[in-house]
Amino acid sequence: MSQMVKDGARAGAVEAPPAASPKRWWILAVIATAQLMVVLDATIVNIALPSAQADLGFSDANRQWIVTAYALAFASLLLLGGRIADLFGRKPAFLVGVVGFAAASALGGAATGFGMLVTARALQGVFGALLAPAALSLLNTTFTDARERARAFSVYGAIAGAGGAVGLLLGGVLTDGLDWRWTLYVNVAIAVVAFAGGWILLGNHRDAANSKLDVPGTLLVAGGLFSVVYGFSNAETHHWGSPLTWSFLTAGGLLLVAFAWWQTRAPHPLLPLRVLLDRDRAASFLAVLITGAGMFGVFLFLTYYLQLNLGFSPTKTGVAFLPMVGALMVAAQLGTTVLLPRIGPKAVIPLGFAVATAGMAWLTGIGLGSHYATAVLPQLILIGVGLGLVMPPAMQLATGGVAAEDAGVASASVNAMQQVGGSIGTALLNTLAASAATDYLAGKNPTDKLVRAQATIESYTTAFWWSAGLFAAGALVAFLLYRPGRQPAPENATVIHM
Repeated sequence: MSQMVKDGARAGAVEAPPAASPKRWWILAVIATAQLMVVLDATIVNIALPSAQADLGFSDANRQWIVTAYALAFASLLLLGGRIADLFGRKPAFLVGVVGFAAASALGGAATGFGMLVTARALQGVFGALLAPAALSLLNTTFTDARERARAFSVYGAIAGAGGAVGLLLGGVLTDGLDWRWTLYVNVAIAVVAFAGGWILLGNHRDAANSKLDVPGTLLVAGGLFSVVYGFSNAETHHWGSPLTWSFLTAGGLLLVAFAWWQTRAPHPLLPLRVLLDRDRAASFLAVLITGAGMFGVFLFLTYYLQLNLGFSPTKTGVAFLPMVGALMVAAQLGTTVLLPRIGPKAVIPLGFAVATAGMAWLTGIGLGSHYATAVLPQLILIGVGLGLVMPPAMQLATGGVAAEDAGVASASVNAMQQVGGSIGTALLNTLAASAATDYLAGKNPTDKLVRAQATIESYTTAFWWSAGLFAAGALVAFLLYRPGRQPAPENATVIHM
Protein backbone atom coordinates (compact mmCIF):
# COMPACT_ATOMS: atom_id res chain seq x y z
CA MET A 1 0.00 0.00 0.00
CA SER A 2 1.29 3.45 -0.84
CA GLN A 3 0.34 6.70 0.82
CA MET A 4 1.23 10.31 0.20
CA VAL A 5 2.43 12.24 3.23
CA LYS A 6 2.92 15.93 2.57
CA ASP A 7 5.49 16.84 5.14
CA GLY A 8 7.52 13.66 5.16
CA ALA A 9 7.03 13.35 8.90
CA ARG A 10 6.64 9.61 8.95
CA ALA A 11 9.58 7.30 8.76
CA GLY A 12 10.06 5.08 5.75
CA ALA A 13 11.77 4.71 2.43
CA VAL A 14 11.61 8.08 0.74
CA GLU A 15 11.58 8.33 -3.03
CA ALA A 16 13.18 11.38 -4.57
CA PRO A 17 10.93 13.20 -6.99
CA PRO A 18 11.48 12.20 -10.63
CA ALA A 19 13.72 14.35 -12.77
CA ALA A 20 11.93 16.98 -14.82
CA SER A 21 11.32 16.07 -18.44
CA PRO A 22 13.43 18.15 -20.86
CA LYS A 23 10.37 18.23 -23.14
CA ARG A 24 8.04 19.49 -20.43
CA TRP A 25 7.20 22.86 -22.02
CA TRP A 26 6.36 21.21 -25.32
CA ILE A 27 4.25 18.71 -23.39
CA LEU A 28 2.44 21.64 -21.76
CA ALA A 29 1.64 23.01 -25.23
CA VAL A 30 0.20 19.63 -26.28
CA ILE A 31 -1.86 19.29 -23.09
CA ALA A 32 -3.13 22.87 -23.37
CA THR A 33 -4.17 22.27 -26.99
CA ALA A 34 -6.15 19.15 -26.07
CA GLN A 35 -7.73 20.83 -23.04
CA LEU A 36 -8.76 23.80 -25.18
CA MET A 37 -10.57 21.41 -27.54
CA VAL A 38 -12.58 19.93 -24.65
CA VAL A 39 -13.37 23.26 -22.98
CA LEU A 40 -14.37 24.95 -26.23
CA ASP A 41 -17.12 22.43 -26.78
CA ALA A 42 -18.92 23.56 -23.65
CA THR A 43 -19.91 26.79 -25.45
CA ILE A 44 -18.81 26.77 -29.11
CA VAL A 45 -21.86 24.79 -30.23
CA ASN A 46 -24.27 27.03 -28.30
CA ILE A 47 -23.90 29.96 -30.70
CA ALA A 48 -24.34 27.60 -33.66
CA LEU A 49 -27.57 26.04 -32.31
CA PRO A 50 -30.03 28.37 -34.08
CA SER A 51 -28.33 27.69 -37.43
CA ALA A 52 -28.16 23.94 -36.78
CA GLN A 53 -31.83 23.90 -35.78
CA ALA A 54 -32.86 25.69 -38.97
CA ASP A 55 -30.73 23.35 -41.09
CA LEU A 56 -31.76 20.04 -39.51
CA GLY A 57 -35.31 21.02 -38.59
CA PHE A 58 -35.51 19.88 -34.96
CA SER A 59 -37.87 21.43 -32.42
CA ASP A 60 -37.19 23.92 -29.63
CA ALA A 61 -37.93 21.18 -27.11
CA ASN A 62 -35.19 18.97 -28.59
CA ARG A 63 -32.64 21.78 -28.88
CA GLN A 64 -31.42 21.45 -25.28
CA TRP A 65 -30.32 17.86 -25.91
CA ILE A 66 -27.52 19.05 -28.17
CA VAL A 67 -25.94 20.56 -25.05
CA THR A 68 -27.24 18.09 -22.46
CA ALA A 69 -26.06 14.94 -24.28
CA TYR A 70 -22.46 16.14 -24.06
CA ALA A 71 -22.76 17.18 -20.41
CA LEU A 72 -24.37 13.89 -19.32
CA ALA A 73 -21.78 11.64 -20.94
CA PHE A 74 -18.85 13.80 -19.89
CA ALA A 75 -19.84 14.21 -16.23
CA SER A 76 -20.93 10.62 -15.59
CA LEU A 77 -17.80 8.99 -17.04
CA LEU A 78 -15.07 11.35 -15.78
CA LEU A 79 -13.97 9.25 -12.78
CA LEU A 80 -13.89 6.12 -14.93
CA GLY A 81 -11.77 7.96 -17.51
CA GLY A 82 -9.36 9.13 -14.82
CA ARG A 83 -8.96 5.65 -13.39
CA ILE A 84 -8.40 4.15 -16.84
CA ALA A 85 -5.51 6.61 -17.29
CA ASP A 86 -4.01 5.44 -13.96
CA LEU A 87 -4.49 1.74 -14.73
CA PHE A 88 -3.58 1.48 -18.39
CA GLY A 89 -1.35 4.49 -18.95
CA ARG A 90 -1.85 8.20 -19.47
CA LYS A 91 -0.40 8.33 -22.98
CA PRO A 92 -2.79 5.76 -24.52
CA ALA A 93 -5.72 7.30 -22.63
CA PHE A 94 -4.76 10.73 -23.94
CA LEU A 95 -4.28 9.57 -27.55
CA VAL A 96 -7.46 7.48 -27.66
CA GLY A 97 -9.37 10.40 -26.15
CA VAL A 98 -8.03 12.81 -28.78
CA VAL A 99 -8.81 10.49 -31.72
CA GLY A 100 -12.25 9.58 -30.40
CA PHE A 101 -13.15 13.21 -29.73
CA ALA A 102 -12.08 14.19 -33.24
CA ALA A 103 -14.05 11.33 -34.82
CA ALA A 104 -17.18 12.22 -32.84
CA SER A 105 -16.77 15.87 -33.87
CA ALA A 106 -16.51 14.90 -37.54
CA LEU A 107 -19.65 12.76 -37.15
CA GLY A 108 -21.51 15.72 -35.67
CA GLY A 109 -20.33 18.06 -38.41
CA ALA A 110 -21.66 15.64 -41.02
CA ALA A 111 -24.98 15.12 -39.21
CA THR A 112 -28.01 14.73 -41.46
CA GLY A 113 -30.56 14.77 -38.66
CA PHE A 114 -31.20 15.43 -34.99
CA GLY A 115 -30.48 11.86 -33.83
CA MET A 116 -27.10 11.77 -35.54
CA LEU A 117 -26.08 15.11 -34.02
CA VAL A 118 -27.13 14.11 -30.49
CA THR A 119 -25.27 10.79 -30.80
CA ALA A 120 -22.13 12.63 -31.91
CA ARG A 121 -22.38 15.04 -28.98
CA ALA A 122 -22.76 12.15 -26.52
CA LEU A 123 -19.70 10.44 -28.03
CA GLN A 124 -17.77 13.70 -27.66
CA GLY A 125 -18.63 13.57 -23.97
CA VAL A 126 -17.48 9.95 -23.68
CA PHE A 127 -14.06 10.60 -25.19
CA GLY A 128 -13.77 13.96 -23.45
CA ALA A 129 -14.19 12.12 -20.15
CA LEU A 130 -11.14 10.03 -21.07
CA LEU A 131 -9.09 12.91 -22.46
CA ALA A 132 -9.59 15.64 -19.83
CA PRO A 133 -8.37 13.75 -16.72
CA ALA A 134 -5.50 12.20 -18.68
CA ALA A 135 -4.38 15.68 -19.75
CA LEU A 136 -4.54 17.15 -16.25
CA SER A 137 -2.79 14.17 -14.65
CA LEU A 138 -0.03 14.39 -17.29
CA LEU A 139 0.45 18.01 -16.32
CA ASN A 140 0.54 17.07 -12.65
CA THR A 141 3.22 14.40 -13.13
CA THR A 142 5.31 16.20 -15.78
CA PHE A 143 6.12 19.32 -13.75
CA THR A 144 7.95 18.50 -10.51
CA ASP A 145 9.60 21.87 -9.78
CA ALA A 146 7.30 24.06 -7.65
CA ARG A 147 7.83 27.27 -9.62
CA GLU A 148 7.54 25.63 -13.03
CA ARG A 149 4.49 23.68 -11.89
CA ALA A 150 2.81 26.89 -10.80
CA ARG A 151 3.51 28.46 -14.18
CA ALA A 152 2.16 25.41 -16.01
CA PHE A 153 -1.03 25.41 -13.95
CA SER A 154 -1.51 29.12 -14.58
CA VAL A 155 -1.68 28.30 -18.31
CA TYR A 156 -3.92 25.27 -17.82
CA GLY A 157 -6.22 27.03 -15.36
CA ALA A 158 -6.52 30.06 -17.62
CA ILE A 159 -7.65 27.81 -20.45
CA ALA A 160 -10.15 26.05 -18.18
CA GLY A 161 -11.54 29.40 -17.00
CA ALA A 162 -11.47 31.34 -20.26
CA GLY A 163 -12.16 28.52 -22.73
CA GLY A 164 -15.89 29.15 -22.55
CA ALA A 165 -15.45 32.74 -23.68
CA VAL A 166 -13.04 31.70 -26.44
CA GLY A 167 -15.65 29.15 -27.53
CA LEU A 168 -18.23 31.91 -27.88
CA LEU A 169 -15.84 33.93 -30.05
CA LEU A 170 -14.78 31.02 -32.23
CA GLY A 171 -18.34 29.75 -32.53
CA GLY A 172 -19.48 33.16 -33.71
CA VAL A 173 -16.67 33.55 -36.23
CA LEU A 174 -17.16 30.07 -37.71
CA THR A 175 -20.95 30.34 -37.83
CA ASP A 176 -20.92 33.80 -39.41
CA GLY A 177 -18.01 33.18 -41.79
CA LEU A 178 -18.50 29.54 -42.79
CA ASP A 179 -21.24 27.28 -41.45
CA TRP A 180 -22.44 25.91 -38.10
CA ARG A 181 -20.87 22.53 -38.96
CA TRP A 182 -17.41 24.07 -38.68
CA THR A 183 -17.93 24.55 -34.93
CA LEU A 184 -17.52 20.76 -34.84
CA TYR A 185 -15.10 20.25 -37.72
CA VAL A 186 -12.59 22.63 -36.12
CA ASN A 187 -11.92 20.00 -33.46
CA VAL A 188 -10.45 17.70 -36.10
CA ALA A 189 -7.76 20.25 -36.94
CA ILE A 190 -6.98 20.82 -33.25
CA ALA A 191 -6.88 17.06 -32.63
CA VAL A 192 -4.30 16.49 -35.38
CA VAL A 193 -1.89 18.86 -33.60
CA ALA A 194 -2.60 17.34 -30.16
CA PHE A 195 -2.26 13.75 -31.37
CA ALA A 196 1.01 14.36 -33.23
CA GLY A 197 2.50 16.15 -30.25
CA GLY A 198 1.26 13.51 -27.80
CA TRP A 199 2.58 10.62 -29.89
CA ILE A 200 6.05 12.18 -30.15
CA LEU A 201 6.48 13.75 -26.72
CA LEU A 202 4.56 11.79 -24.12
CA GLY A 203 5.91 8.85 -22.17
CA ASN A 204 3.62 6.16 -20.81
CA HIS A 205 3.07 5.77 -17.06
CA ARG A 206 0.97 3.09 -15.39
CA ASP A 207 1.31 4.06 -11.76
CA ALA A 208 -1.69 2.00 -10.69
CA ALA A 209 -0.95 -0.98 -12.94
CA ASN A 210 -1.17 -3.42 -10.02
CA SER A 211 -4.66 -2.30 -9.09
CA LYS A 212 -7.97 -3.41 -10.59
CA LEU A 213 -10.94 -1.48 -11.84
CA ASP A 214 -13.60 -0.96 -9.18
CA VAL A 215 -16.66 -2.05 -11.21
CA PRO A 216 -19.33 -1.52 -8.48
CA GLY A 217 -17.85 1.89 -7.67
CA THR A 218 -17.80 2.79 -11.37
CA LEU A 219 -21.47 1.91 -11.79
CA LEU A 220 -22.50 3.78 -8.63
CA VAL A 221 -20.64 7.01 -9.39
CA ALA A 222 -21.53 7.01 -13.10
CA GLY A 223 -25.20 6.51 -12.26
CA GLY A 224 -25.04 9.13 -9.51
CA LEU A 225 -23.37 11.84 -11.60
CA PHE A 226 -25.65 11.08 -14.57
CA SER A 227 -28.74 11.42 -12.37
CA VAL A 228 -27.56 14.66 -10.76
CA VAL A 229 -26.72 16.35 -14.09
CA TYR A 230 -29.91 15.02 -15.71
CA GLY A 231 -32.01 16.18 -12.76
CA PHE A 232 -30.61 19.71 -12.94
CA SER A 233 -31.11 19.74 -16.72
CA ASN A 234 -34.77 18.85 -16.20
CA ALA A 235 -35.10 21.63 -13.62
CA GLU A 236 -34.01 24.02 -16.35
CA THR A 237 -36.48 22.76 -18.98
CA HIS A 238 -39.38 21.68 -16.73
CA HIS A 239 -39.56 22.88 -13.12
CA TRP A 240 -38.22 21.93 -9.69
CA GLY A 241 -41.45 20.13 -8.73
CA SER A 242 -41.38 17.88 -11.80
CA PRO A 243 -40.83 14.16 -11.07
CA LEU A 244 -38.14 14.22 -13.77
CA THR A 245 -36.28 16.73 -11.60
CA TRP A 246 -36.63 15.66 -7.98
CA SER A 247 -36.64 11.90 -8.63
CA PHE A 248 -33.34 12.02 -10.53
CA LEU A 249 -31.76 14.44 -8.04
CA THR A 250 -32.80 12.18 -5.17
CA ALA A 251 -31.58 9.05 -6.93
CA GLY A 252 -28.31 10.76 -7.81
CA GLY A 253 -27.73 11.80 -4.21
CA LEU A 254 -28.44 8.29 -2.90
CA LEU A 255 -26.15 6.70 -5.49
CA LEU A 256 -23.31 9.08 -4.60
CA VAL A 257 -23.77 8.33 -0.88
CA ALA A 258 -23.66 4.61 -1.69
CA PHE A 259 -20.52 5.22 -3.75
CA ALA A 260 -18.82 7.01 -0.84
CA TRP A 261 -19.74 4.12 1.47
CA TRP A 262 -18.43 1.53 -1.00
CA GLN A 263 -15.12 3.37 -1.38
CA THR A 264 -14.37 2.67 2.31
CA ARG A 265 -14.72 -1.07 1.70
CA ALA A 266 -13.61 -1.66 -1.89
CA PRO A 267 -10.24 -3.48 -2.20
CA HIS A 268 -9.30 -1.25 -5.17
CA PRO A 269 -11.43 1.90 -4.77
CA LEU A 270 -12.17 4.00 -7.83
CA LEU A 271 -11.73 7.20 -5.79
CA PRO A 272 -9.57 6.50 -2.73
CA LEU A 273 -10.84 8.63 0.13
CA ARG A 274 -7.28 9.80 0.84
CA VAL A 275 -7.71 11.97 -2.26
CA LEU A 276 -10.71 13.77 -0.74
CA LEU A 277 -9.83 13.91 2.95
CA ASP A 278 -6.99 16.42 2.65
CA ARG A 279 -8.41 19.73 3.88
CA ASP A 280 -6.84 21.98 1.25
CA ARG A 281 -7.76 19.61 -1.55
CA ALA A 282 -11.38 19.42 -0.40
CA ALA A 283 -11.48 23.24 -0.28
CA SER A 284 -10.09 23.35 -3.83
CA PHE A 285 -12.73 20.93 -5.12
CA LEU A 286 -15.45 23.15 -3.62
CA ALA A 287 -13.84 26.26 -5.10
CA VAL A 288 -13.90 24.69 -8.58
CA LEU A 289 -17.54 23.59 -8.09
CA ILE A 290 -18.67 27.08 -7.02
CA THR A 291 -16.72 28.77 -9.81
CA GLY A 292 -18.30 26.47 -12.39
CA ALA A 293 -21.77 27.36 -11.11
CA GLY A 294 -21.16 31.11 -10.91
CA MET A 295 -19.43 31.50 -14.29
CA PHE A 296 -22.62 30.66 -16.14
CA GLY A 297 -24.07 33.95 -14.90
CA VAL A 298 -21.41 35.63 -17.00
CA PHE A 299 -21.34 33.56 -20.17
CA LEU A 300 -24.99 32.58 -20.58
CA PHE A 301 -26.95 35.68 -19.62
CA LEU A 302 -24.43 38.24 -20.78
CA THR A 303 -24.42 36.55 -24.20
CA TYR A 304 -28.21 37.00 -24.33
CA TYR A 305 -27.92 40.64 -23.25
CA LEU A 306 -25.24 41.51 -25.80
CA GLN A 307 -27.07 39.88 -28.71
CA LEU A 308 -30.74 40.49 -27.92
CA ASN A 309 -30.56 43.86 -26.17
CA LEU A 310 -27.45 45.54 -27.56
CA GLY A 311 -27.75 43.96 -31.02
CA PHE A 312 -24.30 42.38 -31.16
CA SER A 313 -23.60 39.73 -33.81
CA PRO A 314 -22.29 36.31 -32.66
CA THR A 315 -18.76 37.31 -33.67
CA LYS A 316 -18.95 40.68 -31.95
CA THR A 317 -20.30 38.97 -28.83
CA GLY A 318 -17.30 36.67 -28.74
CA VAL A 319 -14.92 39.62 -29.19
CA ALA A 320 -16.66 41.40 -26.31
CA PHE A 321 -15.51 38.65 -23.93
CA LEU A 322 -11.84 38.89 -24.93
CA PRO A 323 -10.89 41.53 -22.33
CA MET A 324 -12.14 39.17 -19.64
CA VAL A 325 -9.99 36.39 -21.12
CA GLY A 326 -6.92 38.64 -21.11
CA ALA A 327 -7.52 39.73 -17.50
CA LEU A 328 -8.03 36.13 -16.44
CA MET A 329 -4.77 34.98 -18.02
CA VAL A 330 -2.75 37.78 -16.42
CA ALA A 331 -4.30 37.14 -13.01
CA ALA A 332 -3.73 33.39 -13.41
CA GLN A 333 -0.02 33.95 -13.88
CA LEU A 334 0.14 36.37 -10.96
CA GLY A 335 -1.92 34.16 -8.65
CA THR A 336 -0.10 30.87 -9.17
CA THR A 337 3.50 32.04 -9.54
CA VAL A 338 3.66 35.08 -7.24
CA LEU A 339 0.85 35.28 -4.71
CA LEU A 340 0.17 31.62 -3.89
CA PRO A 341 3.77 30.76 -2.91
CA ARG A 342 4.10 33.96 -0.83
CA ILE A 343 0.81 34.33 1.03
CA GLY A 344 -0.94 30.99 0.55
CA PRO A 345 -4.40 29.94 -0.65
CA LYS A 346 -6.26 31.15 2.44
CA ALA A 347 -5.61 34.70 1.22
CA VAL A 348 -5.40 34.31 -2.58
CA ILE A 349 -8.53 32.29 -3.36
CA PRO A 350 -10.94 34.22 -1.08
CA LEU A 351 -9.49 37.42 -2.57
CA GLY A 352 -10.24 36.14 -6.08
CA PHE A 353 -13.80 35.25 -5.11
CA ALA A 354 -14.27 38.68 -3.51
CA VAL A 355 -13.06 40.46 -6.67
CA ALA A 356 -15.37 38.31 -8.84
CA THR A 357 -18.25 39.07 -6.45
CA ALA A 358 -17.66 42.81 -6.84
CA GLY A 359 -17.55 42.47 -10.63
CA MET A 360 -20.80 40.51 -10.78
CA ALA A 361 -22.57 42.92 -8.43
CA TRP A 362 -21.38 45.87 -10.55
CA LEU A 363 -22.70 44.12 -13.68
CA THR A 364 -26.26 44.27 -12.29
CA GLY A 365 -26.31 47.95 -13.29
CA ILE A 366 -27.02 47.14 -16.95
CA GLY A 367 -30.13 48.63 -18.53
CA LEU A 368 -31.87 49.05 -21.87
CA GLY A 369 -29.82 52.14 -22.72
CA SER A 370 -26.48 50.92 -21.38
CA HIS A 371 -23.29 50.91 -23.40
CA TYR A 372 -20.77 48.10 -23.53
CA ALA A 373 -17.78 50.36 -22.80
CA THR A 374 -19.18 51.62 -19.49
CA ALA A 375 -21.71 49.03 -18.26
CA VAL A 376 -20.04 45.78 -19.33
CA LEU A 377 -16.33 46.11 -20.15
CA PRO A 378 -14.93 47.24 -16.76
CA GLN A 379 -17.05 44.65 -14.98
CA LEU A 380 -15.84 41.87 -17.26
CA ILE A 381 -12.22 42.78 -16.61
CA LEU A 382 -12.82 42.72 -12.86
CA ILE A 383 -14.55 39.34 -13.06
CA GLY A 384 -11.69 38.00 -15.17
CA VAL A 385 -9.15 39.10 -12.56
CA GLY A 386 -11.17 37.41 -9.82
CA LEU A 387 -11.61 34.12 -11.68
CA GLY A 388 -7.93 34.13 -12.61
CA LEU A 389 -7.04 34.23 -8.91
CA VAL A 390 -9.37 31.32 -8.16
CA MET A 391 -9.39 28.74 -10.95
CA PRO A 392 -5.69 28.04 -11.65
CA PRO A 393 -4.59 28.01 -7.97
CA ALA A 394 -7.55 25.83 -7.00
CA MET A 395 -6.79 23.35 -9.78
CA GLN A 396 -3.14 23.24 -8.81
CA LEU A 397 -3.96 22.59 -5.15
CA ALA A 398 -6.67 20.05 -5.98
CA THR A 399 -4.19 17.80 -7.78
CA GLY A 400 -0.99 18.65 -5.91
CA GLY A 401 0.48 16.21 -3.42
CA VAL A 402 -1.48 13.15 -4.55
CA ALA A 403 0.28 9.83 -5.00
CA ALA A 404 1.20 9.11 -8.61
CA GLU A 405 -1.26 6.20 -8.80
CA ASP A 406 -4.10 8.58 -7.88
CA ALA A 407 -3.21 11.41 -10.27
CA GLY A 408 -5.75 10.45 -12.92
CA VAL A 409 -8.70 10.05 -10.62
CA ALA A 410 -7.84 13.25 -8.71
CA SER A 411 -7.72 15.11 -12.02
CA ALA A 412 -11.05 13.57 -13.02
CA SER A 413 -12.56 14.77 -9.74
CA VAL A 414 -11.56 18.36 -10.58
CA ASN A 415 -13.22 18.12 -14.00
CA ALA A 416 -16.31 16.50 -12.46
CA MET A 417 -16.63 19.34 -9.97
CA GLN A 418 -16.46 21.93 -12.74
CA GLN A 419 -18.99 20.06 -14.90
CA VAL A 420 -21.47 19.43 -12.06
CA GLY A 421 -21.06 23.03 -10.91
CA GLY A 422 -21.87 24.21 -14.43
CA SER A 423 -25.00 22.02 -14.52
CA ILE A 424 -26.14 23.35 -11.14
CA GLY A 425 -25.48 26.94 -12.18
CA THR A 426 -27.29 26.58 -15.51
CA ALA A 427 -30.42 25.10 -13.92
CA LEU A 428 -30.48 27.35 -10.86
CA LEU A 429 -29.79 30.64 -12.62
CA ASN A 430 -32.15 29.89 -15.53
CA THR A 431 -34.96 29.09 -13.10
CA LEU A 432 -34.36 32.22 -11.02
CA ALA A 433 -34.07 34.41 -14.11
CA ALA A 434 -37.32 33.07 -15.58
CA SER A 435 -39.13 33.66 -12.26
CA ALA A 436 -37.82 37.24 -12.12
CA ALA A 437 -39.11 37.96 -15.62
CA THR A 438 -42.51 36.47 -14.79
CA ASP A 439 -42.77 38.50 -11.58
CA TYR A 440 -41.90 41.69 -13.42
CA LEU A 441 -44.60 41.09 -16.06
CA ALA A 442 -47.31 40.51 -13.43
CA GLY A 443 -49.90 43.28 -13.76
CA LYS A 444 -48.24 44.79 -16.85
CA ASN A 445 -49.03 44.59 -20.54
CA PRO A 446 -46.97 41.63 -21.86
CA THR A 447 -47.48 42.70 -25.49
CA ASP A 448 -45.64 45.99 -24.92
CA LYS A 449 -42.15 45.64 -26.42
CA LEU A 450 -40.57 47.96 -23.87
CA VAL A 451 -42.12 46.03 -20.99
CA ARG A 452 -40.88 42.71 -22.40
CA ALA A 453 -37.41 44.15 -22.92
CA GLN A 454 -37.28 45.41 -19.33
CA ALA A 455 -38.43 41.98 -18.14
CA THR A 456 -35.40 40.42 -19.81
CA ILE A 457 -33.16 42.96 -18.04
CA GLU A 458 -34.73 41.95 -14.73
CA SER A 459 -33.99 38.29 -15.50
CA TYR A 460 -30.34 39.02 -16.36
CA THR A 461 -29.67 41.16 -13.30
CA THR A 462 -31.30 38.57 -11.05
CA ALA A 463 -28.94 35.94 -12.44
CA PHE A 464 -25.98 38.27 -11.92
CA TRP A 465 -26.96 38.93 -8.29
CA TRP A 466 -27.21 35.19 -7.59
CA SER A 467 -23.86 34.60 -9.31
CA ALA A 468 -22.40 37.29 -7.06
CA GLY A 469 -23.92 35.44 -4.10
CA LEU A 470 -22.32 32.18 -5.22
CA PHE A 471 -18.92 33.85 -5.48
CA ALA A 472 -19.39 35.45 -2.05
CA ALA A 473 -20.20 32.02 -0.61
CA GLY A 474 -17.06 30.73 -2.31
CA ALA A 475 -14.97 33.40 -0.58
CA LEU A 476 -16.37 32.37 2.81
CA VAL A 477 -15.91 28.64 2.20
CA ALA A 478 -12.35 29.11 0.96
CA PHE A 479 -11.42 31.33 3.91
CA LEU A 480 -12.81 28.84 6.43
CA LEU A 481 -11.42 25.65 4.89
CA TYR A 482 -7.95 26.46 3.59
CA ARG A 483 -5.10 26.10 6.07
CA PRO A 484 -3.30 29.34 6.93
CA GLY A 485 0.21 29.97 5.69
CA ARG A 486 2.06 29.20 2.51
CA GLN A 487 1.77 25.90 0.69
CA PRO A 488 4.65 23.43 0.94
CA ALA A 489 6.42 23.02 -2.36
CA PRO A 490 5.34 19.93 -4.31
CA GLU A 491 8.86 18.62 -4.52
CA ASN A 492 8.97 18.41 -0.72
CA ALA A 493 6.17 15.86 -0.73
CA THR A 494 7.42 12.37 -0.16
CA VAL A 495 6.05 9.00 -1.13
CA ILE A 496 6.11 6.52 1.73
CA HIS A 497 5.82 2.83 0.96
CA MET A 498 4.21 0.87 3.77
